Amino acid sequence: MACDECQESIFKQKIGRCKACMWQLTGLSLVGWPLWWWLYAEDMTSVESIAMVFFCCAFSGLLCVHLMVLSYRKLNHLE
Repeated sequence: MACDECQESIFKQKIGRCKACMWQLTGLSLVGWPLWWWLYAEDMTSVESIAMVFFCCAFSGLLCVHLMVLSYRKLNHLE
């Protein structure tokens, strides 16, 4: 998963390389956003709705970071 020579933090070793994380985040995003839309879109000021939006933004944001780092590494031939 991560390179053996890399002495940086585990987060920097895995970001953009961990396919399991990317698949999990994709699944959570694909389930979370429609679920929020179906259950909480009408009442966006409820605590549950706000919590669900934060969770979905976290999943989607981390997935975007993974994909940006992955594409950066592929474009610069770092792997």
